[in-house]
Amino acid sequence: MTSSENRVAGNVVLILAAIVIVIAGVKSAASMLVPFLLAVFIAILAAPMMRWLTRHKVPTLIALIIILLGFTVVGTLLATFIGKTLNAFYADVPVYEQKLQTLTTQSVTWLRGQGIEVADNVLREYVNPGVAMKMVASVFNGLGGVLANTFLILFAVIFILLEASSFPDKVRKAFGDHTQAFTHFQRFTDSVQQYLMIKTLMSLGTAAMVGIALVIVGVDYAPLWALIAFLLNYIPNIGSIIAAVPAVLVALIQLGVGDALITAAIYVGANTFFGNVVEPRMMGRSLGLSSFVVFVSLVFWGWVLGPVGMLLSIPLTMVVKIALETRPQTRWMATLLDH
Repeated sequence: MTSSENRVAGNVVLILAAIVIVIAGVKSAASMLVPFLLAVFIAILAAPMMRWLTRHKVPTLIALIIILLGFTVVGTLLATFIGKTLNAFYADVPVYEQKLQTLTTQSVTWLRGQGIEVADNVLREYVNPGVAMKMVASVFNGLGGVLANTFLILFAVIFILLEASSFPDKVRKAFGDHTQAFTHFQRFTDSVQQYLMIKTLMSLGTAAMVGIALVIVGVDYAPLWALIAFLLNYIPNIGSIIAAVPAVLVALIQLGVGDALITAAIYVGANTFFGNVVEPRMMGRSLGLSSFVVFVSLVFWGWVLGPVGMLLSIPLTMVVKIALETRPQTRWMATLLDH
């Protein structure tokens, strides 16, 4: 090998080693990074509200207090709701299991009547609402663990919002008025903010439609399934499927096959309307990820940051994608992540 080839190979090895070290560092510091990442996303969502209040002559400190009080109230109500609802659901799991056993026996009898031999334990093993809820419960438990660091998150949000107004001036002072750094940074932050705001609105719309429809159908714990639909809507393609599974299973056990099919249709309709009709119109351009990238992101960030990392996986990957799109030199890498 020539000296230039040796240098290239050495650089590749150094880059790979640096990536491994960074990932190991992030994983070891996950308990500290997850609250900070949540604070960053909360601050991004709160920034337009902060600007609106200050434009209407509200003092910065008062505007900050209003925003923090709003997020504190929402967080407290959310934590209380999750705790009470999960406890009530787990108390009803034995009832669901008993109904499931009856349903399984009836299904096996019907299949045998059609000449199909199926063991009882096969259906009982693969159709189990308790198993389906384990992953959802782990996400909520992880979220509850993060909410225990409420003061850390609130203080981080305060400092981020206070720094946001002066940060552009600091970039100009550090790199000069003629640098492209500020232009790239402004384009990056605007794109991330637009994506998170629109995705949050779409998630709220999806959750509202699902929750109201499930209440009308009469599915137990409809608000819980609506909350799960809101959280998992941040994960394209896969998230809507995961969110529908526990609600459809409960509808099947509680109400029967017909209402279970209606429940599945509700999820399909809500996600099709908001995900394929409304969201593309509001985005104005494609910010999608390929299904393979979505799956890899879900596994990777879940492994690095835990259950909450699964919820943050797509926003984090979208941040990386948007950052790559802002520079012509790295735009080809962003193209590889597209659907």
